[in-house]
Amino acid sequence: MGIWDRLTALFAPKPKFNDRRDKPRLNAREGTRVLIVDDSATIVALLRKLLQQNGYSTLEAHDAEQGLVIATDEQPDLIFLDIVLPGMNGFAALRQLRRDPRTKGIPVIMISGNEQATEQFYAQRIGADDFMKKPFSRAEVFMRIERLLNAEKVPHRVSQGTPPPRRDV
Repeated sequence: MGIWDRLTALFAPKPKFNDRRDKPRLNAREGTRVLIVDDSATIVALLRKLLQQNGYSTLEAHDAEQGLVIATDEQPDLIFLDIVLPGMNGFAALRQLRRDPRTKGIPVIMISGNEQATEQFYAQRIGADDFMKKPFSRAEVFMRIERLLNAEKVPHRVSQGTPPPRRDV
């Protein structure tokens, strides 16, 4: 090996071994909108970063009342909803989401820092599609989203400019 070969090898760009965060997940759906309802700025920022890095767009609310307005007006494809919120709690918000015809079909993943199994049971009993305990990992967030995607609970959003599929009656 000559001097030029050694210098080239020494100064050549090194391949990235951990570039998984630079690329969107293969099964992320372009344009999938996720509403994050949590009063913790840290949790909102963490979920926003994870989701946006992986091709999702995000909407945010810091209390249940604001979350209900956004869910009704914006019709997100998926909602992360904290249980313990100022004012109305996540259980009450979930009940309202399920009663409203405009939001009853939106999948909801409840989030809680509480370790009680009864909380998870109750959340799913009143209509949550999944439950995630804080602190959560990146892998857990996407495992839960992918489970809903694979179950076809999260709808395919039609890209702009493409008419929706026709349904003959």
